[in-house]
Amino acid sequence: MTTIPIPSAAMAAGNLNLDGAAAAMPPPPGTDMTGICFRDQLWLNTYPLDRNLVFDYFALSPFYDWTCNNEQLRSRSIHPLDSSFLSKMTGNEYVLSEAMEPHLFVIRKVKRESPEKTMPMLTYYVLDGSIYQAPQLCNVFAARIGRSIYHMSKAFNIAASKLEKIGYVDSGSKPTNSDTSAVKEAVNIKELKRVDHILSSIQRKLPPAPAPPPFPEGYAPPTSVAEKGPEDLPNSEAQLPPLDPIIDQGPAKRMKF
Repeated sequence: MTTIPIPSAAMAAGNLNLDGAAAAMPPPPGTDMTGICFRDQLWLNTYPLDRNLVFDYFALSPFYDWTCNNEQLRSRSIHPLDSSFLSKMTGNEYVLSEAMEPHLFVIRKVKRESPEKTMPMLTYYVLDGSIYQAPQLCNVFAARIGRSIYHMSKAFNIAASKLEKIGYVDSGSKPTNSDTSAVKEAVNIKELKRVDHILSSIQRKLPPAPAPPPFPEGYAPPTSVAEKGPEDLPNSEAQLPPLDPIIDQGPAKRMKF
């Protein structure tokens, strides 16, 4: 079996660079790091990427938590994914969930509370040698809903601007102010009743919305535009839709380390 040198925690944390000076600390594991990816081409050219060595490769990335149970096994020269030892420990640990050698590996970070009970925290995947953090499902839903609301609001604004001009379409001359206000009021009331009827019928068919699930322990969600105050939004109409963790931050668009 190929022996992989295990770097120390100080080296992995970035305490020293090539000149011996202090280097920047990477973001703490558990925070939102879906915007970056990690790839070490020198390691990939030296060692094969399989289920036996993929964890050693993952430990080089900034996604790795050096306080996990797997690191304790590594320090004792035990394979870090040995479930017979991990099941006897408590705390954060990584498990290899799926493997399609040598292209895809799925690694999950879980919190073990007992030999039978674990709580999922985060998911990472190694795709063709590049390591990514999978986005949280709640972030994907929030981005998709926010983007839908943005485009719906934009469509309603366009429709409203066109409805204001209905009184001028078929008329050769511009009507008086009293006629214009009457036309606008008639159109607005008609559309208002129609929309209220549709929304009420849909609301009666839908069950009450469930409470959102809590974030995993140790996870710091990204700050969304909705969490900012009015003073931080000088022009709300000019705000772009929120970033989609899959469409806007896919593997090809992430910052590489």
